[in-house]
Amino acid sequence: MTPTQTGIVGLVALVVLLFSRMPVAFIMALVGFWGFASIVSTDAALNLLAKDVFSTFTSYSLTVIPLFVLMGQVAFHSGISRRLFDTAHKFMGHLPGGLAIATIGACAFFASICGSTNATAATMGSATLPEMKRYDYHPELATGVVASAGSLGILIPPSVIFIVYGILTEQSIGKLFISGILPGVILALLFVLTVLVWVKLRPELGPRGPRFPLRERMASLAGVSETLVIFVLVMGGLFAGVFTPTEAGAMGAFFTIVVAVARGQLSWKGFLQALSETTRITCMIMVIVAGATVFGHFLAVSRIPYDIAGWISGFDLPAWVIMGLIILGYVVGGCFMDALALIMLTIPIFYPVVLKLGFDPIWFGVIIVLVTQIGVVTPPVGVNAYVVSGVARDVPLQVIFKGCIPFIAAMVILTFLLIPFPQIATFLPGLIR
Repeated sequence: MTPTQTGIVGLVALVVLLFSRMPVAFIMALVGFWGFASIVSTDAALNLLAKDVFSTFTSYSLTVIPLFVLMGQVAFHSGISRRLFDTAHKFMGHLPGGLAIATIGACAFFASICGSTNATAATMGSATLPEMKRYDYHPELATGVVASAGSLGILIPPSVIFIVYGILTEQSIGKLFISGILPGVILALLFVLTVLVWVKLRPELGPRGPRFPLRERMASLAGVSETLVIFVLVMGGLFAGVFTPTEAGAMGAFFTIVVAVARGQLSWKGFLQALSETTRITCMIMVIVAGATVFGHFLAVSRIPYDIAGWISGFDLPAWVIMGLIILGYVVGGCFMDALALIMLTIPIFYPVVLKLGFDPIWFGVIIVLVTQIGVVTPPVGVNAYVVSGVARDVPLQVIFKGCIPFIAAMVILTFLLIPFPQIATFLPGLIR
C-alpha cells in the first residue's frame, strides 16, 4: 500500500476502535504504531513509541498542566466558589432570573482560576442549585445554566484545552490564554442576555430574589477580591512577560493555597484530595498527549494532512465556507467524543488546512475551545450535563440537556461572530510582543 492508503486504513481502524471500550489514548498509540511500522519499519516504530512516550512525560512545557490543574483543585476544595456566588447573588439576585445570572457571574470568576469545565460545573452546581431550588427556579433553567456556564472554565484562562492546543501547534500558551479573555466575557454576557430573554418569555422559570442592602453588597466584595488578585497576578504576569506559562501556573497554585490556608478554608483532607485529583487528571492528559503524538507522527509520514489540505484548498469555495464546514465537523464530533480526545485526533489533520487557508492559529485556538464548549453540553456525551445530573439527582438528564439548548445557541452565535470579526480573539494577544 502507498503511505496515503495506509493512512486511510489507519483512520478507518481508529474510528472502528473508538466504539470499543479501549481508552482513546491507547487506540491512538496502537494505530499510530501500526501505521508507522507499515510505512517505515517495525524497528523505527518501536523507537518512535519509546521516544514519544519518554519525551511527553519529561517535557518541561507540559509541567504547566499539573500546576494549573492544582490551582483549580485547591480553589474547588477551599470554598472560593461559594463566596463568588454569594457576592453575585447579593448584587444580581433581585433581578428576574437573577440567581441564574449570578451563577453565570460566579462561573466566569471561578473560571479565571480553574481550567476545567467539569470542576467549574460541579463546584458551582453544589453552591448554586440548592439556592435556585429554594427560590422555586424551574429545574430546566437552573441546571441548564450551571452546565452551560460551567463550560466557561475552558475559555476564560487558564485553560487546559489552550495548553494542549498550544503544545500541539507550537503556539504561545500565554497568547492563547490572553485570547480567551474577551470572547469569554462576551460569551458570559450572551448567557446573561439568554437568561433575560428566556425569563421575559416565561417569568415563572426564574422568580426574583430578595434585594440586599448596599452595605451587605459591598461587604460581599471581599469574596471576589482574592480571585481577582490571583487572576491579575497570573494573567498580568503573562501579559507583561514577567512569567512564563509554567511560572504563572506555579505562582497561581501557590497563592491559591496561601489564600485558602489564610482563610482557614482548606483542610488537610481537602489538600490531599486536591493533590490526588491533580495527579489523576494530569496522568490522563499526559497519556492522551503521548498517544496523540505517536498517532500524529504516523499521519505525518502518511501525508494525509497535507493531501487533505491540498484537496480542500482546490475547492472553488471562499475560505470562510470551508472554515464553517470544519467548525460543523467539530460540533458534530463533539457530540460523540471526549473534547480532549477530539482535539488530539483532529488537530494534526485540520491545522495544516487552517494555515493554508490563511487563518490565524491563535484565532483558531479560540474557535476550537468554543466548539469544545458546545460538545460538553450536547447529548449523548455532554460531560457537563452528566456532572450536573450527579449534583441534582432529582432532575432527569433530558431536562438538563433541554435547559442547555438556549445557551448552546449563544455559543454558536459567538463562534460565527468570530469568523467575520477575528479581532475579538486576536486583539489582546496582538498587544504582546
